[in-house]
Amino acid sequence: MSVEPFDDMIADEIRKQLNSLKNPDTASTLQRFFKTGPGEYGEGDLFRGIRVPTLRKLAKRYQKIPLSDAKQFLMSRFHEDRLLALVILVSIYNRSDDAAKTRIYKLYLDNTRFINNWDLVDGSAEHIVGDFLMDKNKRPLYRLARSSILWERRIAIMSTFHFIKRGVFDETFAIAKMLITDTEDLIHKAVGWMLREVGKRDLRPEENFLNTCYTQMPRTMLRYAIEKFPEPKRLRYLRGEI
Repeated sequence: MSVEPFDDMIADEIRKQLNSLKNPDTASTLQRFFKTGPGEYGEGDLFRGIRVPTLRKLAKRYQKIPLSDAKQFLMSRFHEDRLLALVILVSIYNRSDDAAKTRIYKLYLDNTRFINNWDLVDGSAEHIVGDFLMDKNKRPLYRLARSSILWERRIAIMSTFHFIKRGVFDETFAIAKMLITDTEDLIHKAVGWMLREVGKRDLRPEENFLNTCYTQMPRTMLRYAIEKFPEPKRLRYLRGEI
């Protein structure tokens, strides 16, 4: 499908809806949960105080807005606006023809500075970047994995979830290896999570990968990767006895 233009009045209507749904108490809770304090990973992010189920209902109502409007919300200073934009972009992407998918993919990668928290990455990267690159050169993922920006590195590994669900693990292992020495806990968790997802589908390749490098892994990454292992085997990995 192609993406048809809408009147700008729709964007104004969405802004009014978002403003009417704000809740200062919930906003304070969310700002603590998403670590928005000085020196934390979400430093300076602002919240309206709107819960995810409410945003998803709003996204369903406005899922046919044009890409230009979705981009406006993606560039918002409010976290919920950016999440709303990403939910809508995933919905548009899933209904689009190849040309529109290309535009959405490019819009996404051109605006990664606004996809700047783990929930924003995790709910969108596999559905847009992963899907788009499934049958294409994966070079953009390696560029993202080498980025100095935490969230671009998380996009790189989380995009491979799309491949994992289709039984393709090579990129997950390659990017995981690149990120083994990463200093960020949120990368350790994401890499370990994706390795665990590989193991849920085929344990042997996950173990083969772990056996070559598990002693180099940050503890959190390893714990996430082996979380579903039988307890005796999990303990052997933790003790370095494999």
